[in-house]
Amino acid sequence: MNSLQLFLPCAAGVEDFLAAEVHALTGLQGEDLLTRRGGVMVRASWRDAMLLNLHIRLAQRVLVQLSYTQYRSEQDLYRAASEVAWEIWFTPKQSIKVEVTAQHSPLTSLNFAGLKIKDAVCDRFRDKAHGVRPDVNTQWPDVRIYAHLTTDTCSLYIDTSGEPLFKRGWREDKGDAPLKETLAAAMIAACGWADGDDDLLPLYDPCCGSGTVAIEAAQIACNIAPGSRRHFAFEKYLPFQAHVWSAIKTEAASAEVVRPAGQKPLIFGSDVSHRMVDFAQRNAERAGVADVIEFRGGDALQRMPPSDVPGVMLLNPPYGERIEVGGVAGEGAGGRFGQREQAHTEDGGEFFNQLAAHWKKNYSGWSGWILTPDLKLPGKMRLKESRRVPMWNGPIECRLFKFDMVAGKLKTPTAAPAAKP
Repeated sequence: MNSLQLFLPCAAGVEDFLAAEVHALTGLQGEDLLTRRGGVMVRASWRDAMLLNLHIRLAQRVLVQLSYTQYRSEQDLYRAASEVAWEIWFTPKQSIKVEVTAQHSPLTSLNFAGLKIKDAVCDRFRDKAHGVRPDVNTQWPDVRIYAHLTTDTCSLYIDTSGEPLFKRGWREDKGDAPLKETLAAAMIAACGWADGDDDLLPLYDPCCGSGTVAIEAAQIACNIAPGSRRHFAFEKYLPFQAHVWSAIKTEAASAEVVRPAGQKPLIFGSDVSHRMVDFAQRNAERAGVADVIEFRGGDALQRMPPSDVPGVMLLNPPYGERIEVGGVAGEGAGGRFGQREQAHTEDGGEFFNQLAAHWKKNYSGWSGWILTPDLKLPGKMRLKESRRVPMWNGPIECRLFKFDMVAGKLKTPTAAPAAKP
């Protein structure tokens, strides 16, 4: 267990940020830390695997690669899975689930491929445990086994995380289409808010929803491990050593930063829906950062800067179907914008135009970062972005645009040149 091959999957566009985070946590570099499409490969110890589960913010899971082989048919997958020593990881009394992903695999059925891998795991236990084999549980398995197929290779992994890592353990109240905690952390990493040793600038999310961005930022400011309020699959595995895990958690808890009593909040969030503000406040309390964040209700087009010191605005406003959700402040199941804001164009163009005008007038010196799938957003805001960071929100390709607020009037769009005959 002193040298494991780990794979940490992440959202597309986040790989370099994740590699930097792994390096900061473990000190690994060079051949021990390799950036790959959709994640990073790490050569590390079993203790590192536990530590990464506790501290990593950008990865979706921490997987241990147990096999990497060539294949041409489902029988090759069966043989590869049969050769893995699953019995050193778990017992036949524990339930399993096999999931298969693929890129350009020649196999016609991934379900059948998963079935063959499951049969191989169960048959190996039956042969070694006198006929006893693990049960399959597709809802709440003790052990998750992943297979990833390319055109000719198969990688087999055992998952040490269990529930995906974006489930931090504090979110119980949420609205429609909540932002995943891992993506919120990626937005914070991309804008560089927590980089360096200087004092942190104020951070404000004017469309905070259930508070994900603000709570992630507050936990970073307080050095609270994102996994400190949840359990992990590795706690049920045979290599697990309770005393080692206890020491890792104790070390993490002792490194938390306690905010001095009476200190003004550094992080702010507001939302037009007072219901969502209540959700955000309760989530912050469960996350242990309620005293670090100031949440308020309010229209994003009317809220004035929450701090005298210019800082960073970081938001993932509703878009597409989400921007059409009805309801005025405090009403409806998921209203994120007021009725006035929703009465405009389907893509929210008028809202963003008004938001830019509000920022230009009242937020001089601030930087505004907006995550959106609309690549034409700068034109709608009549602002020139100073940075654009590619980032995926699940299957949706997005950009994180940075706008530097300078006092002055918005530029009038230049008329399009006449078409040539």
